[in-house]
Amino acid sequence: MYTRTCSRAGSRKAPLAESSVTRVDLEVDGIAMVRLLGPQDRFLSTLEQRYPSVTINSRGNVISIDGESDEVHRVEGHIRELMDMIANGVELTDSDVIEGETITRKGGKVADVLGEAILSVRGKTIRPKTAGQKLYIDAIEHNTITFGIGPAGTGKTYLAMAKAVQALQRKEVTRIILTRPAVEAGERLGFLPGTLTEKIDPYLRPLYDALNDMMDPELVPKLLATGVVEVAPLAYMRGRTLNESYIILDEAQNTTPQQMKMFLTRLGFGSKMIITGDTTQVDLPTSVSGLALATQILKGMDDVFVSTLTSADVVRHTLVGKIVDAYTKHEQTEQARTATRGRKS
Repeated sequence: MYTRTCSRAGSRKAPLAESSVTRVDLEVDGIAMVRLLGPQDRFLSTLEQRYPSVTINSRGNVISIDGESDEVHRVEGHIRELMDMIANGVELTDSDVIEGETITRKGGKVADVLGEAILSVRGKTIRPKTAGQKLYIDAIEHNTITFGIGPAGTGKTYLAMAKAVQALQRKEVTRIILTRPAVEAGERLGFLPGTLTEKIDPYLRPLYDALNDMMDPELVPKLLATGVVEVAPLAYMRGRTLNESYIILDEAQNTTPQQMKMFLTRLGFGSKMIITGDTTQVDLPTSVSGLALATQILKGMDDVFVSTLTSADVVRHTLVGKIVDAYTKHEQTEQARTATRGRKS
């Protein structure tokens, strides 16, 4: 798909010593070049931003990389990894290019981390977008109980849903059970119109949305009607033993310690559990979260894994990661002030 030439050259970006300056030319097939460059050459611009000490140019079917030798070869390796993903049918995104730089600098293989497809639905492939997400889905694959802890936008629920649908399609389980605690965030259930089911439905709507995104929308109602897929409030899990099931508990930070214990002890033979939540977004009237307590009690136990995602794993708008970091910094500052006041008093 591509050929390579290498030579010494001067760099336009930095006055490097002549002996340390290298040029690498990669010749890429036409259609692969279009996919590599991205819309309006956006991916090439992203590469240049991620590697400011090198110059990257494209002319025809050739990409030229100029700069200090080590950095040039790092960029070359990054581009080769992206080319391997394209060859395997992956449609590149901005996050692939950005995360690829981090993976390359750590000596990893971009295609190994970002190239694994979980599901293909209506022409769209669901796969990990960051190294943290890759570790998370690997943990789900190899453990019976996996906790996915992280801020909004890190894909913890979406990827868990994808793994559940994948397991159902492979007939590794006979059903999928999706549940959330119905905890109010600023409004009371009693004030909402409708029956109990209609009042609870808004809490479960994100799970329905993800389900419709990953399966044929016409098939989902049939699976729900037959019980192959069940979406229910956490309270409905009491007294049950869940065998041969893929069980996802979402928004688990809003469980009490008693609810979390009840949920975990529903585990039956041939089942997997994924518990997702953000410990910084607790809506409970008390300060004790069942999720935080469970991760402390169970961490290190065989066949249980706690996967922590961070703002670096946010795959929504780039501002989301910055917002998460800003709030985290603010909360740490407030905690420090509170501790200082406590010592003075």
